[in-house]
Amino acid sequence: MNYQEKIKNSETHVFKVVFPNITNHHNTMFGGTVMEMMDEVAFMTATRFARKSFVTVSCDRIDFKKPIPADTLVELIGKVKYVGNSSVKVNVEVFVEEMYEEKREKAVAGDFTLVAIGSDKKPLKIFEDHPSS
Repeated sequence: MNYQEKIKNSETHVFKVVFPNITNHHNTMFGGTVMEMMDEVAFMTATRFARKSFVTVSCDRIDFKKPIPADTLVELIGKVKYVGNSSVKVNVEVFVEEMYEEKREKAVAGDFTLVAIGSDKKPLKIFEDHPSS
């Protein structure tokens, strides 16, 4: 499998229901909960891409464009955006869907940088022969 196929095959889609127990007093999803879900999808995407152990080292500019109300569905989509020697940058977009209507909007987006680590918890090269990105 070539490098571009690995990127394509690692795209990760996760659907969740927004239940009232993860919403605030405005009846919209807690921002921290959204970020936790995004980080989890970024981790899954990086792991599926390189089949290595990863830890999150940073997240860049998470934009909350639309509120995510209770009783909706969210789809989180993770895509590899950049690959370094030991790091992967994953873009995660969150779409909100009405449950009983044909309505879907992008609500949140952000980038997560994860580093591959070995059993010694030190950075590990993702590929021995780093393909150009």
